[in-house]
Amino acid sequence: MKRIRYVLLALFIIGAVSCSAKRTCRVCRSTMCYAVKGGDSLLMDRYTTVKKAKVKEARPCLIFLFGGGFTGGDRRAPQYADFFDHMALQGCDVLSIDYRTGLKDASAADFASPEAFARKLVGAIRLAVDDLYSATRYAVEQSEEWGLDPEQILVMGSSAGAITVLQGEYMRCNGDPQAAMLPEGFRYAGVISLAGAIFHLGEGLEWQERPAPMLLFHGNADRNVPYDAVLLPGAGFFGSQYIARSLTAKEAPHWFYAIRGADHVVAESPMEEHRQEIEEFIRRYMKEQSRNMLRTEERRPGTEEQEYNFTIADYIQQNYGTSSAQ
Repeated sequence: MKRIRYVLLALFIIGAVSCSAKRTCRVCRSTMCYAVKGGDSLLMDRYTTVKKAKVKEARPCLIFLFGGGFTGGDRRAPQYADFFDHMALQGCDVLSIDYRTGLKDASAADFASPEAFARKLVGAIRLAVDDLYSATRYAVEQSEEWGLDPEQILVMGSSAGAITVLQGEYMRCNGDPQAAMLPEGFRYAGVISLAGAIFHLGEGLEWQERPAPMLLFHGNADRNVPYDAVLLPGAGFFGSQYIARSLTAKEAPHWFYAIRGADHVVAESPMEEHRQEIEEFIRRYMKEQSRNMLRTEERRPGTEEQEYNFTIADYIQQNYGTSSAQ
């Protein structure tokens, strides 16, 4: 009897593995160059379950930007792969893109003061947004051939990637000349930020145009990207909690998912732990066009209930390992 049970168990395991492998192989990945800038060939990976011959109706598309503090990163980082496959299997194509990382050549002088760091950071963010806009234009141009709905393109980013997608939408809403790179009349259908922020040369955020619906994940113990706001002379780095308040004032639809006691792990953890919320956001805010403004709070077990107040120097130290900025 024991041997029979072992055989049955082995068959069950083999069957489970086979089903998993079969499910994964339904997702096809293809790679293409979406832009060449300054000698850099910027690549894009497309994850889809639909072949051209089988296209029946246009599908939504998610453009994803990796994290890495604008110093590096990988569009194919292993921790993203299962999420990309999952979204493709839900009927949403994923485009994971390269973008230029403007802080990879930063010098000690760039961290000598908060003001110097801010100047360098602004340049890095705008460089990444430039590539986001180029990838968006490319996706729109390919939408008919790929069977995508150009009105259902959303953007999602992790950490530096989240900063980029938030900044890209902020610049678009405020008529920044750089946004002219986007197709005429284009609007993102949604923005998903995993521990992101907006850098603005001003005392607060102002939206000239109501932005796309946003899903903002952030931990209030994050030392890498501001959870609320860090102010500098004439500028500010505004995190998810501040962004959510500004969206509420604008009566712009959004969902702020705050995780108390969590640090920068939230730059990746929602891709595994909160897929249901991501799918719900796409369904309610993109497809059903909900106007709701939601706030969800979660607290990690074993964490202290406290408020965290970090400075720009803390963020520089955490991200780049230098304490020279005071």
